[in-house]
Amino acid sequence: MRRKIPSNTSLMAFEAAARHGSFARAANELSLTEGAISRQIGRLEVFLGVVLFERIGNRVRLLPNGERYAVQVRELLDRLDRDSQYLMGQPSDGASLDIATIPTFAMRWLIPRLSRFRQMHPNITVHLAERMEPFVLAGSGFDAAIHFEHPAWTGMRTHPLLNEVLVPVCHPELLKGGERTTTLDTLPRLHRRQNPDAWQHYAKDTGILLTNPAIGARYDLHSMLIEAALAGLGVVLVPRFYVENELVLGKLVAPWPEGKTISKTFSLILPESIGLSEQPIQAFAKWIQDEAKRTATVAL
Repeated sequence: MRRKIPSNTSLMAFEAAARHGSFARAANELSLTEGAISRQIGRLEVFLGVVLFERIGNRVRLLPNGERYAVQVRELLDRLDRDSQYLMGQPSDGASLDIATIPTFAMRWLIPRLSRFRQMHPNITVHLAERMEPFVLAGSGFDAAIHFEHPAWTGMRTHPLLNEVLVPVCHPELLKGGERTTTLDTLPRLHRRQNPDAWQHYAKDTGILLTNPAIGARYDLHSMLIEAALAGLGVVLVPRFYVENELVLGKLVAPWPEGKTISKTFSLILPESIGLSEQPIQAFAKWIQDEAKRTATVAL
């Protein structure tokens, strides 16, 4: 069946006019005349059978149907623009992957290791995008996701990578006289907003007394907590593999034991079936699982 899709010229004219609220400004942006913009939008309205703009003298105003359609058209044009630029920047003999991932995991673990993947596969370009919440992978435009295990991934191929075991860390100057477990209750403790009970669970796991585990400032991301610890603002509970480099360099210290409870498991999520034509994602999957094994081995 033939698809009922307006011309790109009409959609671009409509989107620009809707965004500016003016045919004249849209014409200036697209290097067209105001009359050309008006004609393109008129053709679009005839095609759709819907009036999109109210015309009052020389002024125009989006009608409710036009406002809704403008949002949808803008999203489609933005995605088409991004996808086109991806292809334009792709070497003729190469391939690309679009990976959705949790931002702190990308910044603190994945990106520092990507140079090794590039050395092994110089013709595969890896694009990363942030996704905090689980989503439906099919039809999303992503080749894979790196995220926590979640029911949203049912039906996908899930490969566990790393367990999130939390450890308290802080700036070395925050400790006085080398005291350890006896000082943790008196030191300022910071929290991740999405895991407000972390300190309470930690105290139960380790037997370390914390008079009021809930006291302390809250931050959205582990990356924020790590920066706060580096600034000497308090003790933070973060996955050890996020701060291995800072611990080795002595920028942070971890004199207290790790928690015993696995908070979450980072996993690689792939579509249900991968064929031979998807060798780039197969290469990435093998590489990241090997990297995760290496990290787990070092932690032991």
